[in-house]
Amino acid sequence: MGRIQSQFGSVEVFEDFLVPQNDETWVAGGFNLGNVSITSVNEGTVQYTVDEPNGVVAFTTDTADNDNVALYAGVFSPAEGPLVMEARFKQNDITLGAIFCGFSQTLALDTPVMPGEYATTTLTYNGTGSMSGMLWDPDGTANDWRSVFGDGGVKASGSATGGTVANSGDAKDAVNDVYDIVRVEVDPSGTSRSYLNGVLIEEVVGAYATTTDNLHAVLMLENRSAAARVLEVDYFYACANRDWADGS
Repeated sequence: MGRIQSQFGSVEVFEDFLVPQNDETWVAGGFNLGNVSITSVNEGTVQYTVDEPNGVVAFTTDTADNDNVALYAGVFSPAEGPLVMEARFKQNDITLGAIFCGFSQTLALDTPVMPGEYATTTLTYNGTGSMSGMLWDPDGTANDWRSVFGDGGVKASGSATGGTVANSGDAKDAVNDVYDIVRVEVDPSGTSRSYLNGVLIEEVVGAYATTTDNLHAVLMLENRSAAARVLEVDYFYACANRDWADGS
């Protein structure tokens, strides 16, 4: 009989926000909430939502333009096996808040910056490392969910210029306070896929990014005006494979 190295070959994080805490105010730099970490530009507040079932938590940003809040976990490497990240969330005003959901190598843990931003008709890749995800940014001339695949501050080879746009049937976040589900997958080959509400939005095939990069799973909301925004999150999930390189 062959030797079994371990039953713990996969790693995952799942937070369903089912254990309410007292309302909290956080300072820039953030804190941990259950199985995820929270960071932000400037302070904010967190409050468990009691008028919806099954565990929902509301994050309220500070009031300046570009203030934000980021939920994150990791880091994970696609070189060890497939990565998956999924979250269900909504915001109170889709015309005044940008959202990124997916994987990003670059994430400042004290003053986070959106990995990607869409202004007028240009998609800008802020992160210096690889990233895969979905972006909603009301600064665009057309407010749409867009796929974001980049590396080294530029668009990934094979990805659509400006990101592939989700059609209106996929983008349920056409009104305030309506949930979206974003799922992002990264394979060991570097191929990556983004889904919105169960619909494949874009697949970038091949090693578009360095697969040995260590990636954060990230859900982030950023203000697009001088007013607080509210991000309500139902759940946050990420999984990967363990690196066995240091043992046998």
